[in-house]
Amino acid sequence: MPTILVIDDDRSIHLLARKALEPVGDVVAADTGEKGLAAMGSETFDCVLLDIQLPDRSGLALFCEIHERDRNLPVIFMTSEANSQTAIEAMQLGAFDYLGKPLAIEALRELVQRAIQQRVMSSVPVAISADNNFSSADAELFVGNSHSMLDVFKIIGKVSKQDVPVLIRGESGTGKELVARALFQYSNRTDRPFLAVNCAALPDNLLESELFGHEKGAFTGADTRRIGKFEQCHGGTLFLDEIGDMAPTVQAKVLRVLQEQRFERVGGNKELKTDVRIVAATNQPLEQMVEDGDYREDLLYRLNGVTIQLPPLRERAGDIPLLMQYFLSQAKSELGKPDLQGIAPETAEQLNAYHWPGNVRQLRSVIRRAVLETVMPVITPDILPADILKRQENDVVSPSAPAQAEQNTKEIADGAGLPALIQEKLDEKSTDIYAAALQYMERYVLIRVLRETGGNQSQAAEMLGITRGKLRDRIQTYSITLDSDVSIQTT
Repeated sequence: MPTILVIDDDRSIHLLARKALEPVGDVVAADTGEKGLAAMGSETFDCVLLDIQLPDRSGLALFCEIHERDRNLPVIFMTSEANSQTAIEAMQLGAFDYLGKPLAIEALRELVQRAIQQRVMSSVPVAISADNNFSSADAELFVGNSHSMLDVFKIIGKVSKQDVPVLIRGESGTGKELVARALFQYSNRTDRPFLAVNCAALPDNLLESELFGHEKGAFTGADTRRIGKFEQCHGGTLFLDEIGDMAPTVQAKVLRVLQEQRFERVGGNKELKTDVRIVAATNQPLEQMVEDGDYREDLLYRLNGVTIQLPPLRERAGDIPLLMQYFLSQAKSELGKPDLQGIAPETAEQLNAYHWPGNVRQLRSVIRRAVLETVMPVITPDILPADILKRQENDVVSPSAPAQAEQNTKEIADGAGLPALIQEKLDEKSTDIYAAALQYMERYVLIRVLRETGGNQSQAAEMLGITRGKLRDRIQTYSITLDSDVSIQTT
């Protein structure tokens, strides 16, 4: 049975802890720091409850001594004078958690149970080690050995030294810019500039100025001449991300650069020459956009000298453990977590089973957040974001996908599910009701507008007052499908 050490000079705390933790484990009490250390010398504990103010020393100082003896032992601080400074100091030292007095029995019991569970997981060999087995030259793209990624590496090797345009295709977060940088790194232009422009992040008039520059007085606010990326990048490589979000006028000017390597600044009439290799990327169906009249067919053919198709992470699941280890060792170093050992088997199982709609970028973000938040040497499942944990629960028992999608879409499209959502959160004593309601309303607005436009994303983005790139990201985030009808996808 687990054993909990309570170090506090208040005997009422000892009695309360024994009563509250009776179903959890045995409680050993000490009223000074010295007695607490002596108890640790003769017995092994699974959790420590430690008062900040002790008769013989500071609880913060005692924590450092405990931590030196056993870095895997979770320590929960207690204090009757809770304030921001002591809470921050306690968590900086690596405390498991921090409780204010008077202690609430249920909260105390739940916290100690969680601490003991993490203690048990920390004693099991990790599934993914945080040891750095990667060289500084490694990059996320090249961490993996799946067949689909090996094919990508082969194409990069074949075309990197050829001065032909390359179109990189793949879902958001798959690493398209990393491929572009690899093409540059292994090209004959490595001694010249590499510049990147996100076409979805800028309004059409600003994008044109960003690429081609402008003359003084070309438009309101153009107080000085601006040199654009095509001039800045002469002799180098220009990466155009989200190429599908270009306005028709910008598309025409980019086409001319590809054909003739010539252009004019906005508001200018002097023809300028440039020598730029263009690498473009998109996650949009450009062929369908050509059919719909939203994209120039001749530009697509020019950009599509060579196509590199990046697979989504769910299609190269065998690479997930390697990517996890890379991101883990990277975060361990960058975030200053020298005691981090790795990822517990249960955590690795959940991460491997997740579908990763945000691909490699999302996996990196989740690992870094877990490393940042953990106070134990092993990352346990409770550190993971709620959407990953909920995904596992939904995989156990779920209604049929079509029926669920139809029900979810109907509730969101008419707003009927919002009161039920708020009541559910209230019943759960949730602390994220505001965020949950905002997400619900955002889905509601997106579905209503997309249905109004028949799924036309360009028109919907204009009505919403956001860029097409932003709309596309939100559609992916909320798993909205645009087939015969706008609905919510369940997987």
